[in-house]
Amino acid sequence: MKIRNNEILIPTSMVGNYPNPRWWDAEFARHWNGDQQPPDALVREALEDAIAAIAKDQENAGLDIISDGRLHGDSYADQALYYYYRRLGYNLKGGHLGFPIYSRLHAATIDIEIKRRGAIMVEQARALKRATNKPIKIQYTGVQVLAQASNDLYYESSRDRAMAIAAAINEDLLEIDSMGVDFIQFDEFTWPYFFEDWAIEAFNRAVQGVKNAQIIVHVCWGNWGGTPAYLPDETADSGEIFDLTQRQGDEPTATASIVPKAYEANINVLNLENCGRRSDDMSGLDIFKHHPLPDNVSFWAGVIDVKSTITETAEQVADRIRKLLEVIPAERLGVTTDCGLILLQRYIAVDKLHAMVQGTEIVREELSR
Repeated sequence: MKIRNNEILIPTSMVGNYPNPRWWDAEFARHWNGDQQPPDALVREALEDAIAAIAKDQENAGLDIISDGRLHGDSYADQALYYYYRRLGYNLKGGHLGFPIYSRLHAATIDIEIKRRGAIMVEQARALKRATNKPIKIQYTGVQVLAQASNDLYYESSRDRAMAIAAAINEDLLEIDSMGVDFIQFDEFTWPYFFEDWAIEAFNRAVQGVKNAQIIVHVCWGNWGGTPAYLPDETADSGEIFDLTQRQGDEPTATASIVPKAYEANINVLNLENCGRRSDDMSGLDIFKHHPLPDNVSFWAGVIDVKSTITETAEQVADRIRKLLEVIPAERLGVTTDCGLILLQRYIAVDKLHAMVQGTEIVREELSR
């Protein structure tokens, strides 16, 4: 894959939230709002130091692309509730979500027009550019995710709500794109359940006008607390809490719920969890035999299990990559963690990043012979 005019074979990157430095979570994560601060401001110094620490962990492991680590919150819930919602003008009061696997998160309330009320990822991107000379990736929560996680008392339709969110986030994307960010990632982790009829339109509106960065959509099958996602079958009624023990027939393959629909999005990279973690189940990869990747899209797969405290060996990672190469050409393949590492101790997360890079190096060496 060409990155900054360099060809990188099977590029490596991490996904989502990384375990923050604990001093950041103990104080600054509670108050960080994304606003620009004076050069001598305590919170700006803290942000830059914390980002530098996360970048250093990735550089020491040998990752090719350095991620922001979603520093701004101390958990995915805090990030969604107290960060994006405030940036977009939500009233934080609201009931809990209706999704069974996300029932610990709550839907804030929209009672005024959604707008970008201050930068979202601009300061994090600036700090990351200062922290590393390597290619960087900036990550956003998906438009469908935010639109669904809303108690809406303002917009007449869910489509209007989603398009307003997309337009607001697009302003942020255009600003960080002008800074020379290499990759912009959206986490659309509710796509596996279903695509709203506006899902692709809203996604494409959010990335409209991006000229420099490559666009990644990341999809995974589990929430930040580790609860696996699932799909009901045709016997389920709308709004019903589906009893998996009553499913009739086979469980749908996870990747088939994403591919080929995701190809309609304006993306450069499709990044999925299950093709790496579920390395003993080739059904996720088989879908690509029937629906090949578009010529302009690369495929990145998770090869590190973020829901396990056991660190993979380099050979285990290499074996997962070899299975991926049975279907995906090496020049169009990249590898990542399945999702965010935030629930793990930082020393375990570090070990897993090293294992991912070492396993990739084994395969690169094999391919060079």
